[in-house]
Amino acid sequence: MEHITALTAELLETDRTAGARRAAPAALRAVASAEARAAVGHGTAERSALMELLQVAAWILFDAERHGISRRFSSRALALARTLPAGAASVEPLVLSVLCLQEEHLGRPAESLRISSSVLAGRDLPVRVAAIFHVREARARARLRQDRRALRSLATARDLLADGPGERDPSWTWWFDRSELDGHHGLALADLGDLDGAAELLHEATAAGDAPAYRSLFSTELARVLARAGAWRETDARLSALVDSVPDIGSVRALNVLERTTRTIGRGPRVPRALRDTSGHLSAALRRETGPETGRTHPPYPAFRAVRRP
Repeated sequence: MEHITALTAELLETDRTAGARRAAPAALRAVASAEARAAVGHGTAERSALMELLQVAAWILFDAERHGISRRFSSRALALARTLPAGAASVEPLVLSVLCLQEEHLGRPAESLRISSSVLAGRDLPVRVAAIFHVREARARARLRQDRRALRSLATARDLLADGPGERDPSWTWWFDRSELDGHHGLALADLGDLDGAAELLHEATAAGDAPAYRSLFSTELARVLARAGAWRETDARLSALVDSVPDIGSVRALNVLERTTRTIGRGPRVPRALRDTSGHLSAALRRETGPETGRTHPPYPAFRAVRRP
């Protein structure tokens, strides 16, 4: 168990500081190592530790846009959760929260909504767990163009977060703070067509100091929103600040957003020459970092069916 716990802690630190691009190979090795060791026993503590490792690896591989293996790890984590006492399965909602985000990311908001709604239907959720799933629900409803219901879910999440940490909040909810909420609120508004409101909230989300590496996504999404709005001067300023940082961006999702932003600029009317030059430099930097995989389309993964607890 100690070996698995140490692997998980190391992965979390690598992901937090360097991002999924650097952490993904280590995540695959960690899972293989944990499963190959005969020391992995059948006790509750061992199964709980392995479930947590699988969840962390699934998150990392999701942010690295490696969705097939990410979903397999999530499925195995949920299967382990079925074998644990309720208290020992506290990471199970985190697995489901990643699956909600993944389904929405892959263009299946109805499936994301099904998962989030099933969790929210449970009784007596810890405060931050409930807030997280209201945000997941809002993102799915925004993609489904359910405007009022999406905004209502976001307002509920903001009210819950305003109450501060609850005594029953699991330790894994540490990352869900005001900046996280602002970022997802902004992305929901972008899906609803409110680009000015989206830009304002995404700007707030990027202002946080010591943020996890994956939150580079909010900076790149802000650039994309500005480009969609035709705010060319602001887009140029944002992209100019990002060009040199491309080698340090650890989220493959964020890099793919940048690639889509260059395509938006390429199709845009009356784009200033300076911005076209910046976009060209950015495209070259992305090719150097990721090669032909940047911007690839997602394979048609089947809808995920969460393992339900008996």
